[in-house]
Amino acid sequence: MTSTPLKPPILTSFAKRACVLGIALAGLTACVTDGGGAPPDTSYREARFEQMQQLKAFERCRDEGLHLDASARARGAADAFLTSADVLAKCNAEIGSAAAIAPEDERMRLHALSVINYIRGGDVERARRQFETFKTAWPDNDLYLTGGTSFIATAETLLGRTEQQTFGTFMALNVTDEMKREMRRMNHWKNR
Repeated sequence: MTSTPLKPPILTSFAKRACVLGIALAGLTACVTDGGGAPPDTSYREARFEQMQQLKAFERCRDEGLHLDASARARGAADAFLTSADVLAKCNAEIGSAAAIAPEDERMRLHALSVINYIRGGDVERARRQFETFKTAWPDNDLYLTGGTSFIATAETLLGRTEQQTFGTFMALNVTDEMKREMRRMNHWKNR
């Protein structure tokens, strides 16, 4: 007896479509998510976006303040120094949450430059307020000006915050020789 090979069953086109549809539905049900879950938390992204916007605003403010400072130096006008100082002071005052990601040394330099520019512009009272804000914002920190002189010592000397006995010796002050000469000259004529 000979056996005849088995032939696969012939599927009708309707059966083929039903089979493909069944496989597709099985695959789709695996992709369906639970619609009852809470939406993802986007507060971190929103806070980060806001922080980056504040950083960009700080950088634009910094660039404007430094441009005004360069212009003031070129012109040598007191009002130009005051305008530059106002912009630089605003940069640090309005930085907001971006203070956490903005370079601290850059913020310190801008703050110190605003103090110096208020002095150059002749507004000693605003220079004093900015200097006090600087010391509060960065306690136990100092910047060094050209020639290695201390920003804190220079500002204290210019703003008249140095103790009288230190004024007499001038050796302990970390300020430029030109400033020491000027302080000696002022001290000489004050005591006459």
